[in-house]
Amino acid sequence: MKAAIRWAAAAGLVLWAGAAQAQTADEAVEKALAAMGGRAALTKLSTRVVTGTVTASTQGVDIPGTVEMSFKAPNLARSVMKLDLSVYGRAEIVIEQRCDGKTAVEIDSRTGVKEITGNRLENMLNASFPSPFLNYRQAGGKVEVAGKEKLGEKDVIVLVFTPKIGSVSRLFFDAQTWQVVRWTGKVNVPEAGGEIEQTTDASDYRDVDGVKIPFTLVQSSPIQSMTIRIQKVNHNTPLDDSIFGRVAK
Repeated sequence: MKAAIRWAAAAGLVLWAGAAQAQTADEAVEKALAAMGGRAALTKLSTRVVTGTVTASTQGVDIPGTVEMSFKAPNLARSVMKLDLSVYGRAEIVIEQRCDGKTAVEIDSRTGVKEITGNRLENMLNASFPSPFLNYRQAGGKVEVAGKEKLGEKDVIVLVFTPKIGSVSRLFFDAQTWQVVRWTGKVNVPEAGGEIEQTTDASDYRDVDGVKIPFTLVQSSPIQSMTIRIQKVNHNTPLDDSIFGRVAK
């Protein structure tokens, strides 16, 4: 009897995995978009402004701060992170990144203005707002269903997103809700000695204007981790293109 139960359980897992594999990329993408709120709701968004808190952790030290991120379709982005080092008797660090859809720069209060190039630029250009899944085929990308895995105790469906240029991403979707709970990818960071893998875990999804948004993001890599807790999200706020543009060095 126990052997029969084990066989039945194993058979069930095989059938479940087979169903996941048989699911086409188009079906998976549509389920993911529906979990975000659907194509209709997403295509109504032209901009997004997000504000929140951030805790950067490196070498056992936690540094608090604030973050503001602005996005404008199709792929304009700007982020401003301010880290409070007053408890260590040091000045505040401000790190701003801007992408105007063609080029990108980083403005660091310690080191000044630096061009973002290569793989990092490619990845920024790929991050089309409000979702790369809306038009990934037209952009030359490819999505593959990698099947079912376990993420902790959670069953997840894994999709592999290969853009025309830039890093391949693995996206882990909750098998019940189809909300993305993790994505991973490798990025080339010369300052860190080359290619590193970055992981982002998403949770605390909330509805904002008919679109589901994760209000907690935990980004980690071999060199540091960062926890972002979103406090406010505004959609379709008018944003001038100049805030995403280049600045004088």
